Amino acid sequence: MVYRIYVEKKADLAHEANVLFGELRNLVGISGLEGVRVINRYDVENIDEELFKKTQGTVFSEPQLDIVTTELDACGGKVFAVEYLPGQYDQRADSAAQCIQIISCGERPTIRTAKVYVLLGNITDDDVNEIKKYVINAVESREASLNKPETLAIDYAIPETVETVDGFITLDD
Repeated sequence: MVYRIYVEKKADLAHEANVLFGELRNLVGISGLEGVRVINRYDVENIDEELFKKTQGTVFSEPQLDIVTTELDACGGKVFAVEYLPGQYDQRADSAAQCIQIISCGERPTIRTAKVYVLLGNITDDDVNEIKKYVINAVESREASLNKPETLAIDYAIPETVETVDGFITLDD
């Protein structure tokens, strides 16, 4: 079973969201933007519910600084999520998995993270696309689905043949 939680800094401590809001207003020029929320999303598999609940306030968040929820409340804003590309190292997920393994003295769970962005204000779909272009670094990340997966196991098809380019050395520019 996949468990999901959302962790957001309390409003007075949301430095990352405030900096991004300023950049989007001043650098990107999204004048209708009235606020930005940045929420860390954790999907966790291969863990029992009791351990998952125990780690919510120790591994995934700091109760005095963060708000933890199991459902995303977008407050009427436009929402998108960003995750690392397959094969990219996700330090947040790896650190959480290591901590849970130490706490449980058991197997390491599978964890995937994403950053969820909630954009508040009078913004168009074109504005959202501009924001996505600014936020998503295509070299290391991509837009993530907002739906909770059934499993975090990744099944890649293994190619049976590798394409060969004949005469490559003799090709011109």
